[in-house]
Amino acid sequence: MADQDTLTPGNGSGDQNLGPQAATLAQYIKDLSIENPNAPHVFQWQDQPRVDVQFNINVDRVSDDVHEVVIKLDVSARSDSGVQFMIELSYGGLFGLRNFPEEALGPFLLVEAPRLLFPFARQIIAESTQNAGFPPLLLDGIDFGAAYLAQLQAAQEGEPNGSGEAAPAESAPSPDEGQA
Repeated sequence: MADQDTLTPGNGSGDQNLGPQAATLAQYIKDLSIENPNAPHVFQWQDQPRVDVQFNINVDRVSDDVHEVVIKLDVSARSDSGVQFMIELSYGGLFGLRNFPEEALGPFLLVEAPRLLFPFARQIIAESTQNAGFPPLLLDGIDFGAAYLAQLQAAQEGEPNGSGEAAPAESAPSPDEGQA
C-alpha cells in the first residue's frame, strides 16, 4: 500500500506558489505615549473615571508582497476631577502576502491583520496603565469585521470621510490609500 502512495495537491505537497499565502513577518511598537498629568493628586481622587477608546487602522504598502498594518489606539480616562491618564499607542505589523486576489486584500488588511495584532496591543495598554500606577485596563475586543462592513456601506452611500481617519464605525479608504 505504501508503494501506491501518491502525492496529491492539498496535503501540503503541491505547488506552494499557486494559492494565496499570508505570513506575519514582524510586530512592533511604532509609537507609545503615556501621560499621567495630574499625578500625584490623581491617586487621591474618589470618583470613577470614564474610559474612552478610539482606534484607527493605517495600511501602507512597503513592497509588492509586504504591507504594514498599524493599529492606533487612543485611550483616556477622565473623571469630574480631571484627566487620570491618556495613552496613545501605534502598534504595527508587517504582513507578507503572495497571490492574493485584489478583492481579498481589504478584508485581510483591515479585518484579519488587525485581529491578529490587537491582543498584543491590548496587553501593552494593560501594562502601560499598570506602570502609570493604575489598575491594568483590559480593553474589550474590537469587531474589526463590523467596522470594515460599516466602512464599505458608508463608501457605497457616498459619505465623505473628511479627516482621512476612521473611528470604529466611520468610512475609510481602501488599503492601498493608506488610512483605514
